[in-house]
Amino acid sequence: MSRSTIGWRAIAGIAGAALWLGGAAHAQAPAPESADLSIELIDPKVLRVCADPRNLPFSNDKGDGFENKIAELFAAKLHKSLDYMFFPQATGFVRMTLGAHRCDVIMGFPQGDDLAQGTNPYYRTAYALVAKPGSELAEVATLDDPRLKGRHIGIVAGTPPATNMAVNGLMATAKPYPLMIDTRVDSSAAAMIGDVLSGEIDAGILWGPMAGYYAKEANPPLRVTPLVKETMGPQLAYRIGMGVRAADQNWKRQLNRLIQDSQPEINKILLDYGVPLLDDNDRPLGAETAAKQP
Repeated sequence: MSRSTIGWRAIAGIAGAALWLGGAAHAQAPAPESADLSIELIDPKVLRVCADPRNLPFSNDKGDGFENKIAELFAAKLHKSLDYMFFPQATGFVRMTLGAHRCDVIMGFPQGDDLAQGTNPYYRTAYALVAKPGSELAEVATLDDPRLKGRHIGIVAGTPPATNMAVNGLMATAKPYPLMIDTRVDSSAAAMIGDVLSGEIDAGILWGPMAGYYAKEANPPLRVTPLVKETMGPQLAYRIGMGVRAADQNWKRQLNRLIQDSQPEINKILLDYGVPLLDDNDRPLGAETAAKQP
């Protein structure tokens, strides 16, 4: 996932994260906090979100991303107005936004990244292989599958599955895409999907949310297979929460309760964007399962 600092780059630096996907109780507005959040928040009446202005499917300045939709849901439940601090998710993103007290929450933050304090995770997903439906590679579920030998596979350089590909001798014929990009003018994910559709590459490996979103948008839609059966190399499944400042403990607790109370609604938003959701046993969560109460 080419989210520079917070996404592909952050997850590329995480050696291992525990596996989780929470359920939820019925969605209700959280009980009022006893603590004075004005000490922690820029403006207690405003949900101020740190976001990238051009980084679909996560966020953009038009409110089209799934993190935008989750922010809108939370603002409504908290009875707050919603405002953004937009900044490209490149080096310095956390320092220039959350760290500079220009906003109060990063809506998507990988567990295990120490640049900010993470809330409880609200989804779990994995890197995935994207291929044309009906092709031989559409049924591939692991990177040691002999059908991948000699094939042109797209991979974002420096991400965890690149290690798995190297272990399985797939890098000699791979096509690399850059990890560090300016999301305002470029997208490694979109370029990779375009190459799959044109036949430039036989398949591509992307971070789950980007794989699902771009595969769903393609015509015809592409096949997405989460890589959850790997036996060598780093794990490829991760859990994602939200990021807050280390000192903002009451705010973190409020967000944790809101995540729990809103989980079915959050799951629906994620599934609408094609995000391949996984439970803690690597089973996919469909619409019916994701909507169930714990």
